[in-house]
Amino acid sequence: MQRGLVSEQVNNKSLPPSFGPDVHVIETLLSRNLPEVFGEGDAARRRAAIAELYTEDCVLYAPPGILVGHNALDRFAGDLRATHPHYVYTAHGAPQALLNSGRLAWGSGPQGEAPAYTGVDFIIARDGKIAALYVYLDTPPA
Repeated sequence: MQRGLVSEQVNNKSLPPSFGPDVHVIETLLSRNLPEVFGEGDAARRRAAIAELYTEDCVLYAPPGILVGHNALDRFAGDLRATHPHYVYTAHGAPQALLNSGRLAWGSGPQGEAPAYTGVDFIIARDGKIAALYVYLDTPPA
């Protein structure tokens, strides 16, 4: 039955931009990750957000390499934040979820100005938290 429903929706070109049982959860994870983890300058608030949003064994795939766990993610986000403390992360469009994954395009730069760099976050969720984050940069940070 499910297969028929998907085939019918594809044929009708009526598929929603997000699809799956955890759409709201995944969209929320993506929306909160930018400001509360990567945009957060206060270390205690950032660590609390990481504990709430990420699995203990989370994996971050980003241009410097592969990082595993809350402590590694916190160090990376804190170090990145320290290089551009006045930058804000702004979503470019709405998050999109597909089953246990999601993506969100974003930009980062001074408030009210064009982004200095842009990228896309792609996540894999498990048990309502981010298990893996893949960061694709369109333009590298200066």
